[in-house]
Amino acid sequence: MGFEELNIIEPILRAIKNEGYVDPTPIQAEAIPEIFAGRDILGSAQTGTGKTAAFAIPILQNLSKEQAANKGIRAIKALLLAPTRELAAQIGESFVAYGKFLSIKTSVIFGGVSQKPQTTALAAGIDILIATPGRLLDLMSQRLVNLSSVKYLVLDEADRMLDMGFVIDVQKIIAKIPVKRQTMLFSATMPQEIIELSANILKDPIRIAITPVETTLEAIKQSVYLVDKKDKGNLLIHLLKDRSITSALVFSRTKHGANKIVKNLLVAGINADAIHGNKSQTAREHAMHMFKTKKLRVLVATDIAARGIDIDELSHVIIFDLPEVPETYIHRIGRTGRAGLFGTAISFCDEDEVDLLKAIQKHIGMTIPVVTNHPFAKVFVALTAKPRVVFHSYNNAGRRKRH
Repeated sequence: MGFEELNIIEPILRAIKNEGYVDPTPIQAEAIPEIFAGRDILGSAQTGTGKTAAFAIPILQNLSKEQAANKGIRAIKALLLAPTRELAAQIGESFVAYGKFLSIKTSVIFGGVSQKPQTTALAAGIDILIATPGRLLDLMSQRLVNLSSVKYLVLDEADRMLDMGFVIDVQKIIAKIPVKRQTMLFSATMPQEIIELSANILKDPIRIAITPVETTLEAIKQSVYLVDKKDKGNLLIHLLKDRSITSALVFSRTKHGANKIVKNLLVAGINADAIHGNKSQTAREHAMHMFKTKKLRVLVATDIAARGIDIDELSHVIIFDLPEVPETYIHRIGRTGRAGLFGTAISFCDEDEVDLLKAIQKHIGMTIPVVTNHPFAKVFVALTAKPRVVFHSYNNAGRRKRH
């Protein structure tokens, strides 16, 4: 199936062709016709499945047709909420790219930067607003945003918004949007909280589930290195001596840990930078730009900051600290092996993380190969086969009973 068969208008077809798109991904093929039909969407899809285009293309097309029929003062017709600045910016870039040949105005607002350019854009009039919940609520309290004309609402990475504590903010925002609207909720995972949220904001939604874990894993070579916690930094430096690792996204559990990793890499002469919540937006954007343009070899990130990183040719993901939630492992390694390419995911596991590794392997339904030929290799008893233990007890006659 080609995009032409989805009844997409010529200006958008031309724009997505310029972006190198040939055929729609499964989520695009399923979601676009349903959005055109006016259905609410409850979608689950892993990173790299093309879900941004799945909602951006039909929203742009609908707004373009409505604009032609109703010329007048611009008002915000589509609102898209994202959990992080990086993801909001990425979604904004996609809307601009797909709407290149349309007269649709898009603006992105998020915290961590001056609000002046954002309020100037709002005052000039826009059709599509992409925002993080915190900054949007702030501008709403200042009466600088009017959402009374919103017809399309998208919640992207809804599970992450809940993890970051945005659920009340999201509910406050939705309360200011017309009840009569089309709503699309996308989430990589579907915990009970997301199910409850969707029941409150979606009307008779169609459920679209794309890319099971197995599909994501097929394109990614996985391995795990057993190592003492104190040796993780040295192991990372050892691995990065291999120049075939052309670009590496390293995951740290904490902001402090990310800074420490970067400091050690710089001392070792390895070009690296970090992105996390304590970094200014300017610093984060600079680091992302340097990484995307191959001027920075290693980017160290926390999970929240990594949301929105979309790099087709990322060769390696290195998980310095194993995640505490098994599903997060899939999100992390899904940053590589994209756009039809293969990728490599390397995990470090210290003795305190053995149970986390077991939970991940149970979740993905496979045992991750252990690499032993490295200078910091360890063997943890908890990961080796345990002997079968037979317990005995005795009955009243003194005879042994076997269990």
